[in-house]
Amino acid sequence: MNKRFFLRHLVMVLLLAVFMAGCAGTRTSESTGEYMDNSVITAKVKAAILEDPMLKVFQINVESFKGEVQLSGFVDSAQAAARAVQITRRVEGVTSVKNSLVIK
Repeated sequence: MNKRFFLRHLVMVLLLAVFMAGCAGTRTSESTGEYMDNSVITAKVKAAILEDPMLKVFQINVESFKGEVQLSGFVDSAQAAARAVQITRRVEGVTSVKNSLVIK
């Protein structure tokens, strides 16, 4: 009975360890918490861009990974691209901004 009890608990601990390791982030992948944080950052950046009358939110694509935000798409002027970067930098949680915007 003791051996069966020990094996059952050992299996449960191993399964828990595998489950927890599956949720951990690495250099190239996000943990579940990081994914949620980046989703919030992306939403905040899109909302900030939407509020600015100079920018058109449908022209700018926003992606976040581990706090780094990449802006891509097409804008009407260099001033619009600079404004998008400026707005993005002000959003809480953004660690850096990669500007891949193309001027039409």
